Amino acid sequence: TLKVLLLTSIVLLAQLSFAQKATQDTLVVKSSPQCEMCKAAIEKALAYEKGVKSSDVDFKKKIVTVIYNPSKTTPDAIRKAISMVGYDADSIPADPKAYEKLHPCCKKGAHDGESGTTQTK
Repeated sequence: TLKVLLLTSIVLLAQLSFAQKATQDTLVVKSSPQCEMCKAAIEKALAYEKGVKSSDVDFKKKIVTVIYNPSKTTPDAIRKAISMVGYDADSIPADPKAYEKLHPCCKKGAHDGESGTTQTK
């Protein structure tokens, strides 16, 4: 009976572990981050979003990759959270009030044309 109990416990733990892994999805959102400050702001906001397990902002590629639990949040809720800190999220534009509060270097186009070299007149 001890062997049966031990075996049953192992099977249940394995099923629970599998169920936890199965309850996550990945969402890739096209966004408008410009720099490391944008990355930090978006990742911080998503850390407080229920159901979000992790996020990574690639400001050079202008994407946010989010791993989330679909039973606790939705892609639209994640997009809305990104929008509410001032950044575009796929077809959802940045919240205008949040966008206005962004640091000037975090606004769209702030880093366009940067080449890393100084121009001479």
